[in-house]
Amino acid sequence: MLASEQSSKRRGIISAGTWTLDRIKLLDAWPQEEHLAQIIATDMQGGGSGHNLAVDITRLDPTLPVQAIGLVGQDTDGEFLISRAMEAGIDTSQLHKNEYERTSYTDVMSDHKTGKRTFFHYSGTSDLLSPDHFDFTRCRGRLLHLGLLGLHNVMDSPWKQFQNGWVAVLAAAQENGIYTNLELVSIDSQKIRDVALPCIHHLDSLIINEYELSALSGLSVCGDNGMACTELCITAAESLMSKGSMRIVVVHFPQAAIAVTASGETFTKPSFTVHPSWIKSTVGAGDAFAAGMLYGVHENWTIDASLELAHATAAASLRSATTVGSVDSVAACLEFAHRAARHEKQNDDSGL
Repeated sequence: MLASEQSSKRRGIISAGTWTLDRIKLLDAWPQEEHLAQIIATDMQGGGSGHNLAVDITRLDPTLPVQAIGLVGQDTDGEFLISRAMEAGIDTSQLHKNEYERTSYTDVMSDHKTGKRTFFHYSGTSDLLSPDHFDFTRCRGRLLHLGLLGLHNVMDSPWKQFQNGWVAVLAAAQENGIYTNLELVSIDSQKIRDVALPCIHHLDSLIINEYELSALSGLSVCGDNGMACTELCITAAESLMSKGSMRIVVVHFPQAAIAVTASGETFTKPSFTVHPSWIKSTVGAGDAFAAGMLYGVHENWTIDASLELAHATAAASLRSATTVGSVDSVAACLEFAHRAARHEKQNDDSGL
């Protein structure tokens, strides 16, 4: 899938955009307004699409070079993110520091009783990230993963002759022979359209969920039961494909994933079933899916095999309460996913 002459001389993945700190707090219960809740546990982890995909890729295959591009503050949070990236073997030479703004962070409040999580986000340095922070002449990676649109003030705004900073970055990457992929975040649907649609003509692939697909295409993709419908997702993905020059559009939702190619092929792959007792959190599963899919793309796997690894990586990620805590090697993720599916089938067959 990465057949161009320039791409064939490159190796590795560039994970760029949102690098943020997740401050995780486990609460005894979610309080009413003006009431108090007890914090029973705390944790601190890297977050954001740039961080999560970069770490996931290094865990899938430690031999694959990964380079970070982003902006953090000249503070302890920024140092934490950079040190964690370096520990994972990620090239941080373009993980820039800003002395005037603090590192982007998210307070993640998790209800111990229900498992539901609520997020309070401070954009910080994310709002100052600009195309000037991206130097693709210093990158040897074959593939750029870029996100998250709608959460970066400068990048979301017009930039020179481009409709926004994201378009400028994607165009520069393609000029340097780099395959481009975009990740969205499930914000207001109109804002998704405003910021992301101009990017379509500068993408090689797009990996999104069903909500983002509906927002971008303007088509409903859910059936009467409120769940994503495979056929409707394929139709919406085909409509997106016709608006740009992408090679592939991939859509993931809880039950399955679909892929539509520029040549008119369609692929459907059901998700792996994981027993609820094995699931700690779904946070980070979307990034894990993208990591598995993009690894397959980078390694020129078939689309079917890439979708299988994407599902397996997402399934493996469910075992940790953090975004990247339980992603393992390619072989280990595939083995776990198949084992989990066999376990569920045995339970079904035995009537459990």
